[in-house]
Amino acid sequence: MTMMATLIGDVVGSRTAADRGQLHARLEEVIAEVNVATQPVHPVRITVGDEFRGAWERRGRASHAALLLRTGLLPEVETRHGLSYGEVASLSEDGSVQDGPGWWRAREAITLAKGAEGSARADSRLVRTRWREDSSLGLVLDAALQHRDLLLADLDDRSRRLLRGLLAGTTQKAPAQAEQISPTAVSRRVHRDALDHIVTLDAELEALP
Repeated sequence: MTMMATLIGDVVGSRTAADRGQLHARLEEVIAEVNVATQPVHPVRITVGDEFRGAWERRGRASHAALLLRTGLLPEVETRHGLSYGEVASLSEDGSVQDGPGWWRAREAITLAKGAEGSARADSRLVRTRWREDSSLGLVLDAALQHRDLLLADLDDRSRRLLRGLLAGTTQKAPAQAEQISPTAVSRRVHRDALDHIVTLDAELEALP
């Protein structure tokens, strides 16, 4: 077995989508972009229906991939993610069929995310990403990802677009031109909506082993 950071994701409310073919095509497009950006050991791929999964050498890369997937698909498509770090075993020669604690705990994590949607807590519906791992680092990651989701939930469409640009490494000048607003207006949004905090948090998490 090999230690890997695992991710299982799915689309929220996919069965009610007006055009499931279009949804699937959009999902494939964003997944392809994330695979290029994060270089997973096992590329993210759609498995059954609206579920997808991938695996990375480091926890940080998996965490970053989950953010790119969510922000890349919003607002048209909402996704949730379960992540973990643990042993993964290949059951087929080409590695396409896998098993092991890394995948089991990622499944537990996405089940937690789904279960929270029915909770009575007012903010629970906003948390779409959970981490399950039997370690203190796993507990910290779970809390950080929930915090990140709550910040994302407060963003409007323009702030999401600005965040995607910042995550891609663009300066604030380029998004200002694209949005036809002043650099000062971009700067105000970056600070008001904590976009700079989200980018810094992502960078800190991405550095994790």
